[in-house]
Amino acid sequence: MLTPKLLEALNNQLNRELFSEYLYLGMAGYCYSIDLNGFANFFVVQAQEEHQHAMKIFNYIYDRNGKVVLKNLEAPKMEYNNIVEVFEETFKHEQSVTDSINKLMELAIKENDHATVSFLKWFVDEQVEEEQTVTKILNKFKLIGSEGAGLLFLDSELGKRTFTPSAE
Repeated sequence: MLTPKLLEALNNQLNRELFSEYLYLGMAGYCYSIDLNGFANFFVVQAQEEHQHAMKIFNYIYDRNGKVVLKNLEAPKMEYNNIVEVFEETFKHEQSVTDSINKLMELAIKENDHATVSFLKWFVDEQVEEEQTVTKILNKFKLIGSEGAGLLFLDSELGKRTFTPSAE
C-alpha cells in the first residue's frame, strides 16, 4: 500500500505526464502550422509516449490500491518564434520532468517503498533517453542552422519516427 505522501506525489507525476502529452500536441500543432510535418510527427510520437508514461503511473497507482486524482491541465503554448525555440523549450521541459522523477524516487527511498523504487527505475532510465534525444536534435540545429536544406532534411528524418509502445 502506498503512503499518503507517495500517493500524492505519484498523482502529481501522473498529471505532469498528461501535461507533457498536451504540451507536445501543442508543439505538433505549431509544426503543422509552419508546414514542418516531420517535426510535427516527432511531437505526435512524443505525445503518445507521454500518454503511455501517464498510463503506467495510472495503472501502478491502482495496482497498489491507491486512487488516481486527475487535475485540470494548463493550456500549452502553441506559438513559437521558430523551430529551434520549440526544441529548446522541449529540452527545458524534459529537464523539469527529470527533476520531478528524481524527487519522486527520493521520496520512495525515504518512504522505504521498494516496489515504487523498482517501478520508478524505468522512468529514471527513460528520462536519460528523452534528454539525449532532444540534445542530439539541438546539436544538429547548431550544425545546420534553422532554415534551408538542412532543416528540410531533418524534418524528413523526424517524419520517419514511429511510436513503439514499451514492453514494460
